[in-house]
Amino acid sequence: MKDVAIIGAGIAGMATATRLQSQGFSTIVFEAHGQPGGCAGFYRRRGFAFDVGATTLVDFAPGGVGDEWLASIGLPSPAGEHLPGYVAWLPDRVMTLHRQSDRWANERLRVLGNTASHRAFWRFLDRLAHAFWQASRKGIRLPIQHPGDVLHDLRALGLAQLPLVRYLNWTVADALRAFGLRGDRALAGLLSMLIEDTVHSEIERSPLINAALGVTIRGAGLTRARGGMRGFWQAVVAQYRGMGGVLRVGCRVEQITGEQGNFLVRTRRGTFQAAQVVSALPVELTARLAPLQVVEALRPYVERDAGALGGAVVVFLGVPEEEVAGQNFTHHQLLQSYEQPLGDGNNMFISVSAPGDRESAPAGCRSVMISTHSALEAWEGLSIEDYQARKQAIGERLVGLARRVYPHLGEHPLVYEVGTPRTYERFTSRPRGAVGGLRLTLENANQRAVPHATDLPGLWLAGDTTWPGLGTVACILGSRIVAAQVARNAARARTRQRLFSLLTAGAKTHVQYPLETGTSQTR
Repeated sequence: MKDVAIIGAGIAGMATATRLQSQGFSTIVFEAHGQPGGCAGFYRRRGFAFDVGATTLVDFAPGGVGDEWLASIGLPSPAGEHLPGYVAWLPDRVMTLHRQSDRWANERLRVLGNTASHRAFWRFLDRLAHAFWQASRKGIRLPIQHPGDVLHDLRALGLAQLPLVRYLNWTVADALRAFGLRGDRALAGLLSMLIEDTVHSEIERSPLINAALGVTIRGAGLTRARGGMRGFWQAVVAQYRGMGGVLRVGCRVEQITGEQGNFLVRTRRGTFQAAQVVSALPVELTARLAPLQVVEALRPYVERDAGALGGAVVVFLGVPEEEVAGQNFTHHQLLQSYEQPLGDGNNMFISVSAPGDRESAPAGCRSVMISTHSALEAWEGLSIEDYQARKQAIGERLVGLARRVYPHLGEHPLVYEVGTPRTYERFTSRPRGAVGGLRLTLENANQRAVPHATDLPGLWLAGDTTWPGLGTVACILGSRIVAAQVARNAARARTRQRLFSLLTAGAKTHVQYPLETGTSQTR
């Protein structure tokens, strides 16, 4: 029997597993597919490595969330490209989103406006972001479920920053209106593209505090590992197995039964026993596998968030190096129109492997990923012919739009493939092909988020549909919270067992034995 079984080898599952294994727990991870990664995974084609979702590691610089995780498991920071920032291409202007805070502060005023309102707005956003980045790194817990969470969160946030809590009920649009900037097309456009990319929402609905973290994400440090996510996962898996952890790929979990101390995880390869279980799957998938009391407790969340799911389309290109020449930055984000809805190419991200990264591409070549959000409904109910036509059209559109940055991109590709929500549904088992967590709103984030603890002691939730939400940094933060809860729960169980043993032993010393005289004596 293992101490902990973890279901799902995405970043939340593997971060939780490695943390626990490094603390002396025996763990086993079950992954339905042939390799780890989930929505932060990869695939190989003709010598190229492509990232299927996340293309950068967030906050892996010294002192960051990712750095804390790797340090806690004894894994050095991944070698790779530490991005100085990336370029935002707005419909009528171009700006650099610098990692250095002073350069970013000057650039946003230069390009977007240097009025008193603009300066006040950015000071306000910076203060929010700084306070809640620090609180996040200290493991702030939401939703608050008991008094201990209140005390923990007060310490994480700090009394000086406590007044900022009132902005938990603000959207980004509320903040723009408060500073008289809601009608500023360029500012609203930049915020819209950054918010959709990080919290998958829109400025009228996105929670202000979550969006502030997303907008300032490059200041937390972006890294692309050598070999992309493939290189990253090779290092993590080697470290996990070197610590004695067990990773079962191609081992889909079909049912979880039992109770704390004796959970049974039924898979296609047999049934495994564990004292505790962490499900790092989307909540909807967990609700299909878990015991009935957990299913019933999760049902309101699943029903509430059914409309908050979104998909993605990605074009994967393996190209000669000259097709991506002429740019100092390897990552770019493009907004085509201020008036049109985001997604389907209006807001898109381009990620290019670093020059000389031979683990990502053969000599003289580069890997390119072009991604955009897309509504799931647009890909459902299509005939094979209609699906192929839509897939071809969106692929051609994305490559064509990307030529604003790289004029010759895709002219002579060695690899050209398009991934859609149907692709994600097949290869990551995400319901309907939804990726990257929920579209965050005031109705499903923070105090209304799905908690890590379930109604069944010893069964925990992690991943991008639970607190603190989507993205690699959020999944790593969630793994720290869950690993700590698992450890505390195990300690309490050991204490109960010791007390039971002591009481049992004490009872045995007071057994009455008959004497030959017919009396009794306590031994």
